[in-house]
Amino acid sequence: VQLQASGGGTVRTGDSLRLSCAPSGRTFISAASGWFRQAEGKGREFVASITWGTARELYADSVKGRFTISKVDANNTVFLEMKSLRPEDTAVYYCAAAPVGPSYYSEYEPKRFRWWGQGTLVTVSS
Repeated sequence: VQLQASGGGTVRTGDSLRLSCAPSGRTFISAASGWFRQAEGKGREFVASITWGTARELYADSVKGRFTISKVDANNTVFLEMKSLRPEDTAVYYCAAAPVGPSYYSEYEPKRFRWWGQGTLVTVSS
């Protein structure tokens, strides 16, 4: 399974962007999808996740109220709507999908996710 992330770009503070993540190749079933980001020189951090069954949404405190994760069941596509962007949101954004089944890890943690997209760069200028 390969995930294709898109929608990144360079914007100004206060602007909006919408990221998309769609699987390529065969159809697959996942338990949850998530977005993580990695700023230059920093580790990968959780941004948001959504479960496919119950559509439970989780957000990092830093993006609550500004970012919204959503999904389209028909084609396994996940979106991240980002509003009121700030320079500190600058990072490479990665989408990920978690396999069905029990896991020791929560949807806040990268280890919960098995499949990853290639990343899309978001740059927010002040």
